[in-house]
Amino acid sequence: MPNFGESVGLRHESFRKMTSLFLRENIIKTAIILPAYNEAATIVETMKAFHRELPDAALYVVNNNSKDNTQALAEETLKTLGCKGSVIFERRQGKGNALRRAFIEIDADIYVLADADLTYPAERIHDLITPITNGVADMVVGDRHSGGHYAKENDRPLHGFGNTLVQCMVNRFFGAKLTDIMSGYRVFNRAFVKSYPILVEGFQIETDMTLHALHQRARIVEIPIEYKDRPAGSVSKLQTVPDGARVIFTIAQILRYYRPLLFFGVLGLLFAIASILFAVPVLDDWFKYRYIFHVPLAILSSATGVAAMMIFGVGLILDTVVHQQRMEAERYLLRQSELDQLRSRQ
Repeated sequence: MPNFGESVGLRHESFRKMTSLFLRENIIKTAIILPAYNEAATIVETMKAFHRELPDAALYVVNNNSKDNTQALAEETLKTLGCKGSVIFERRQGKGNALRRAFIEIDADIYVLADADLTYPAERIHDLITPITNGVADMVVGDRHSGGHYAKENDRPLHGFGNTLVQCMVNRFFGAKLTDIMSGYRVFNRAFVKSYPILVEGFQIETDMTLHALHQRARIVEIPIEYKDRPAGSVSKLQTVPDGARVIFTIAQILRYYRPLLFFGVLGLLFAIASILFAVPVLDDWFKYRYIFHVPLAILSSATGVAAMMIFGVGLILDTVVHQQRMEAERYLLRQSELDQLRSRQ
């Protein structure tokens, strides 16, 4: 009688074969995308791990201007594995730039995104793909937090605090109940990838993806996964304070773009409060002496009051524009759905 470890291994092997068979028989093109910047220490094992799980998938490494031999190792590994795919070079630095290049050049039905540093378990790819193939999700996120693995493996307290802060802000502002906003292990369907404009350049790309999905009302499914820290000899490219500041700035920018009434409404409210505070001494003069001694404050109060009304008006106008853009996005998705149905019938 097999022990528990053997039974888990047998179940995983069976699931892997079922997923591969389903993708092969239904002629679903799957692309595995691995952005890499100076990942010579881990790129080979990462590629082998994902190829072992999905041997029929195309494997793409996006070399983001690496200074080590990541490019050569990735090209040699592709030849050794004999799998479809290529090494894409992106000179502009930043994970967002790397993914933008990948999404432009790669044509597939299912897109798998993972880091090239062995932190994400390749064997869980079948769990993440299933909601996409079943048609119940547009984006599936590997959740590092629910099982407590990230908290256990992460040795940078500020990173944990930053993740929690971003999670609370996103859930609060967008009415969501997501657990892992910044996971780098994701699976997308074609409709999501081809309707997602990547405008950010760096590590804030995961947050941007999540906010775009929420704004477009895409179906998001989170699946708990294991997470482990980078192996010895592999160096993280994340910088806690600068990258954290960029993520917060990105959230503010996206609020300005996607929730302009909220963004400009709050800004207009602050100006209105300032206007009232400036007006207190002026009103006090008038009620006591029927004369205004604080003339500069009166002018400042009037100016900030007018500015508050203008800012709120800008928010209303931009909110109308965003509503129109959402209507256009919905029409685009409907057209894409019709084209996909026609393609499936051919």
